[in-house]
This record gives sequence, C-alpha cells and structure tokens, in this order.
Amino acid sequence: MKPRKPLAVAFPAFLAAFTTAAFAQQPPSPPPSWQQGRGAEQASSPLHPFAIEVTGKSAKQLPVDKLKVPAGFKVEVWVDGAPGARSMALGDKGTVFVGTRQLKDVYAVVERGGKREVKTILKGLESPNGIVFSKGTLYVAEHHRITRYDGIEGRLDNPPEAKVVVDGLDPQNQPGHFWKFLALGPDGKLYYNVGAPGNIVMPAYFQAAISRVDPRTGIIENYALGVRNSVGFDWHPQTKQLWFTNHGRDWLGDELPNDTLHVATRKGQHFGYPYCHQGDTLDPEFGKNRSCSEFTPPALKLGAHIAPIGMRFYTGKMFPAEYQNNIFIAMRGSWNRTIKQGYNVTRVSFDADGKPKMEPFLTGFLTDEKADPPMWGRPNDVMVMRDGSLLVSDDQNGIIYRVSYGK
Repeated sequence: MKPRKPLAVAFPAFLAAFTTAAFAQQPPSPPPSWQQGRGAEQASSPLHPFAIEVTGKSAKQLPVDKLKVPAGFKVEVWVDGAPGARSMALGDKGTVFVGTRQLKDVYAVVERGGKREVKTILKGLESPNGIVFSKGTLYVAEHHRITRYDGIEGRLDNPPEAKVVVDGLDPQNQPGHFWKFLALGPDGKLYYNVGAPGNIVMPAYFQAAISRVDPRTGIIENYALGVRNSVGFDWHPQTKQLWFTNHGRDWLGDELPNDTLHVATRKGQHFGYPYCHQGDTLDPEFGKNRSCSEFTPPALKLGAHIAPIGMRFYTGKMFPAEYQNNIFIAMRGSWNRTIKQGYNVTRVSFDADGKPKMEPFLTGFLTDEKADPPMWGRPNDVMVMRDGSLLVSDDQNGIIYRVSYGK
C-alpha cells in the first residue's frame, strides 16, 4: 500500500489543477454590444459605429454652407463650443440646457453682451443624456438615476446640490443602450427609456421599455414595452398621446429592419422587441413560434438603420400653418448599412385621415454615402424655441443650429 502524500503537498497540487480546469471552462469574453447578434458570415464586416469629436469643432472648420432647408427657411449656427451636445431643454429665463452622452457634462447656453456663451454647469455625471426643465427645476437622467436641481437657472455659476428623484435604474450596469431620454408628460410624470442591453437579447422587465416616475413619490411604472431603443418622444398637442422613435436591431442586412415611429394609445402596449421588428418581421431567433399580430405595429416605417432620436411636435407660430403639430425627428444616421442614410432632420406631417408621411427638412450633413465616415455632422435633438424657431443639436461637433422662417 502506497503511503499517502502529506495534505500540505497534495492540496496545492489539487488547487492548481482545479484552477486550470476552471479557467479552461470560462466562456470567451462577449463581443462589444454593437457586435452582438452578428452572424458568422458577417464576422469580417467593416461596418462599425462612428466616434464623435469629444472636444467639439468650431463652426469655422465645417462646411455649414452645405446645409439645406426648404424655400423660405434659413439655417445658421446658433452656438458652437458644446462638445457632445445632445438633448436640450428650455429654461424659464431663456437658458438652453444641453445634456451629453459620451461626456459627463451638462451645459447652459446664455446670452451675455449680445453674444451666446456655453457654460459647463454640471460635471462628472454618468452619461447625462436626458434633461427636462419645469417650474424652475432641471431634471437630469443619467445612466443609473434621475436627479433634480431646484432653482438652477438663477445659480448657473454655483449650481445647487443634486436631489435624487429615483436611483437604481441600471442595477446590472448594462453594456448596451443605457443612455436615457427624458420628457415631462401631460400627467406631470417624468418619462424615460431604458434600452435593450444588447443588439438582440431577451431584456429584463425594466429594459427595452419606456417607463415613467412620479417626481413627488419616486414610484415607477412601465408604460410601453418591447421598445428596443427609443431616445426621443413627445405628446401630440391635441390627443395627448405619446409618440416615440425607435431603433431597429442590427445585422439583419442593409434593408432590415426599419427604424420606426410609434404612438402609444394606452399604458401597457407591447411594440414587439425582441420577437418582432418593424411590425411585420419576426426575429430569426426570438421570433420562433410567435406572431407579429401579437404586438402594436409602428405608425410609420422610417428606413433601415437611420437612427431616429430626438423628436418634437412643432407648436410654434413662426413656420407656415401647415407645419403646426407636425413632428420633427433628428436622424443621427446609419452605420450598420453599406450605403449610409439618415444624417438629417425629417418632417412628419399628417393627411386628412391622420396618416403620417415623412420628407427631409434639414439636409447636407451626409457627404459620401459610401465613405467611412460618410458625414461631417450628426443631428441629435430638436427643440422649438419661444419665437417659433427650431434648434437642432449636433453631438458630432458640439454645435447647435437654428432654423427660422421668413425675414
């Protein structure tokens, strides 16, 4: 009978063998979220997202003269020097607040001495993309929480401390579509999105949804489900129904699926993700044994991979009467497509039966649809000013443009 090895000698050998086996069984690191869902035949695809200019660019460096709007309209640079400019909100005193996604700042654009100045008022936040201003308070939607800054417009040089409205919005620290749009509904509640945590995955109960929170109580409700990634929504001025843009999944080819425009007529509707895309196309994996008839279809197909985000109903008085209650959508533009499209602001109007149709409104950012990158600017959000003009943010360059009509 062989003598046993002393435990002190045998255990390290066992531990080394166990550790080696454990590491051998570890799954490979997941691909970046934008590559998730890519088929084997697409592994060598050169398609990829485009990075912004994190320091911004001066308008003097850019072909702003290439921008085009319909006859009678005028487009001009309203302000530059706001790197990563995305969502916008208008203060009571005329301050334009601007959020960012890739950066950690919130800006305020103010008038001083007849000139506009961009002030960084909040720093060190986690993707403060969504912002709302209401009754003297600025609300900011970060990756994981929504906060409020009371009386901030009178304290731009010394902002108040943040007060938490709701926290824990991303308990899993998801790698996918975590940035949030924020809007105040007619019911006084704050609406925000949590996108899908990847390109095409089964979301958790709070993901791929538009939810709302009561700013007084912090109580959250899911409002619209099956929404892969909405980064823009608004309420129809007459019906008070919620309209929103949505990004379709990637890696189903150049023409599928369409990005979409939707209307939620009631709380609790499901808009298809991850089972059905664009209202009529079942997903190759998650759509098995399902039917698109289960879900609420889009109001309008907008085109494949055009990235519709910020949107507003036009309620100003400056533009011609036929623009009243139309929708303006900022199309950030495609990357998951051989021939690029989007990179404009689109107008959605309605016929006598209420059926929507779209047409380009502000164009000229796309320079070469086959190039890498194909554009010099990317529209991000739109906002109607009190004089009826329309502001358009461009996070690629950190610029905000103004579209006006007439003299």
